[in-house]
Amino acid sequence: MRTIQQVCLIGLGAVGSAYAAKMYATAPDLVKIIVDHKRWEEYHRHEVRVNGITYPFLLVTPDRAKGPADLIMIAVKQHHLAEALRVIRPFVGKETIILSLLNGITSEELIGKEYGMENLLYAFVVGTDATREGRVTRYSNLGEIVFGEKVNLVYSPKVEAVKELFDRTQVPYRIPNDMIREQWWKFMMNVGINQVSAILKAPYLVFQEIKEARELMEMACREVLRIAEKKGINLIEDDIRRYHQLIAELSPEGKTSMLQDVEAGRKTEVESFAGTVVALGREHGVDTPVNACLLRMLSTLEQTSLNKF
Repeated sequence: MRTIQQVCLIGLGAVGSAYAAKMYATAPDLVKIIVDHKRWEEYHRHEVRVNGITYPFLLVTPDRAKGPADLIMIAVKQHHLAEALRVIRPFVGKETIILSLLNGITSEELIGKEYGMENLLYAFVVGTDATREGRVTRYSNLGEIVFGEKVNLVYSPKVEAVKELFDRTQVPYRIPNDMIREQWWKFMMNVGINQVSAILKAPYLVFQEIKEARELMEMACREVLRIAEKKGINLIEDDIRRYHQLIAELSPEGKTSMLQDVEAGRKTEVESFAGTVVALGREHGVDTPVNACLLRMLSTLEQTSLNKF
């Protein structure tokens, strides 16, 4: 089995910095952070801190790439993916494994078109309550990286290599038998809690304590459920209840990534969530009035914030 000796990560947001810090704690020379020249200067001016500890991550720009990485982890937002795919090119070789930690259900297809599906593993992060302000990340629950091929009844060499890396660096992970079903489950939950939390300005406590907030989340999720049924993906009502149990374990003060974006005046991933649901609903003949409303509401919040009305 091949051993991953060099990991490159692009995207030092809440998720990226949390997992980079976790790997750094056991293997400081393992991870390099891919940055452009603008971010190189920014990271040298503002240190990266995770749970109160400063991490002097090794930064590398594309013009300083020294051969391909064994593994590239992409932890940017969907609207930054095209730029990230351009920046990582000097680090991608024939044997490089690419792991996408993006939300949504479209990033793997885009990465595969650029670099080939043979280099790719499907992945997402679940159960984290990491938040970021500036270059400071805090979390109570790191969560886990769910990853694998589409089907993992027998682990492929790529899956075995990443599994060994995560065991070595103590990164929590799970490898499901049916990765596509799990990815749609996470997408359904993002469509629900990410978007509703951003509209309500609600941390996890609101969903833990207030029935009406959970009901709003469920209304958005059920539109995904009906689309998944049309596509032959076996999501069921119990999958929504399964997420309630996960939310109950998160820090009450924790916030979804979309709420953090709204509060910081950043662009959101509404196109990847409600936008995708509305488009798929139109394609498969499924009505999506809740997500159509969320799309308009979040787009308005985004534009008023970005344009400083």
